[in-house]
Amino acid sequence: MYVGTLSFDLLLGDVRSLKEKRSAVRPIVAELQRKFSVSAAEVGDQDLYRRCEIGVAMVSGDPGHLSEVLDRCERLVAARPEVELLSVRRRFHGEDD
Repeated sequence: MYVGTLSFDLLLGDVRSLKEKRSAVRPIVAELQRKFSVSAAEVGDQDLYRRCEIGVAMVSGDPGHLSEVLDRCERLVAARPEVELLSVRRRFHGEDD
């Protein structure tokens, strides 16, 4: 069993309130869940309205498949025009951990 996680640090565009932030972040999280069958949630910077941290996790029996899906998740978030991707942290946990 292999577990992979991604942590996205995002800067949101023209957002002036936490309500606007939710309306920008919620579609990204939902699209990640729907397209890639991963667990995704806003996991940090919840009190800052222009910053966001989104966490993604996936479990797979094949490390190649896991890496491919996480790559696709990263490309999807990076391609979103309403956010600027500041950094991505990726972690893998294998059977030997």
